[in-house]
Amino acid sequence: MEYFVYGRDAPGTASLRWEHTEAHWAFMDRYAPGLIARGPTLTDDGQKVTGSMHIVELPHHQAAQAFAFDEPYFAAGFFSDVLLRRWTNDLGRTMWQFSSGGTDPRFLVLGHGQVPPTDISSDLHDRKSRYLSGRHADELIAHRPLLTQDASRWLGTATLVELPDHAAAEALLADGPYADAGLYERVEVHRWRFGGRPADDASRRPVLTGAMSQ
Repeated sequence: MEYFVYGRDAPGTASLRWEHTEAHWAFMDRYAPGLIARGPTLTDDGQKVTGSMHIVELPHHQAAQAFAFDEPYFAAGFFSDVLLRRWTNDLGRTMWQFSSGGTDPRFLVLGHGQVPPTDISSDLHDRKSRYLSGRHADELIAHRPLLTQDASRWLGTATLVELPDHAAAEALLADGPYADAGLYERVEVHRWRFGGRPADDASRRPVLTGAMSQ
């Protein structure tokens, strides 16, 4: 099972982050075989960290809770809140296997679904898939719905994408079929970059092959 985890930095914690970065990296080293994507969100100018995002394969929800809430940044009180959702790796690859189209910035785009959770019709799902594959296939790093714990209901959408600017990233969801159908309560766009240790590159990353055990 895959999970999306996003911790938003609390105000006034930026200056303390580097004191805990090595502990954060060491914690993530334990989960390396299951990591699909990771990295910080940033201010629009790309200069300051605003949060920490991970997509990871884990055996069950209890393991996902430990991943999210035993993490050193969370333990140090950095995060004002943590979003933990089920996710599915439909693209079947990690971020390290993404072929960059150039020097465009990268973004995390979160579409938060209307409450209560929604059942998505197969027709609407197919239209969304055609929209993305037709217009943004080469720019998608990761994209999937955010789901309830049992993966039975839709709660929103999380997308990692490489696009020219903030407006283009915002339009990715705003111009799509789900937005047209009024499924989003709100959409947020964050600058984002690949994370990990400085030496963490594609040649050192394992290919995701199956469920990770703790």
